[in-house]
Amino acid sequence: MKTFIVAVVTLLMSTTANAHEWTPTYPKFSPSFLEGVVTTTMTLFNKRKDIEYYEVSVFDKDWKTIPFATNYKIVNVPYLGRKTIKIYLREIDCDRIEYICTSSKRVLEDSVSSGIDSRICSKV
Repeated sequence: MKTFIVAVVTLLMSTTANAHEWTPTYPKFSPSFLEGVVTTTMTLFNKRKDIEYYEVSVFDKDWKTIPFATNYKIVNVPYLGRKTIKIYLREIDCDRIEYICTSSKRVLEDSVSSGIDSRICSKV
């Protein structure tokens, strides 16, 4: 009986966590068409119905931002949509880069309601 109660409580308390996917987990850089600039390609997959916008960021080991270039720093990815993002960085910054991240961004509709934001990072 005790095992049954534990199983029921565990089932009732379990929830699924749906976030977004940001791949590859360990990106590699390659030279771009510009001298002194490197590039990598990342893929964002949206598994959240309530979010359509994501912000791309690049950080060092102390979580300080590193300048980079991409078509858009905030990208629109519809539910179950996938977007490929090319990221360009200065070659001299390659040794400092630790993380390339995406953070979910909410469209402010109701300032009273709360929501869950997500950040996923790939480690360089």
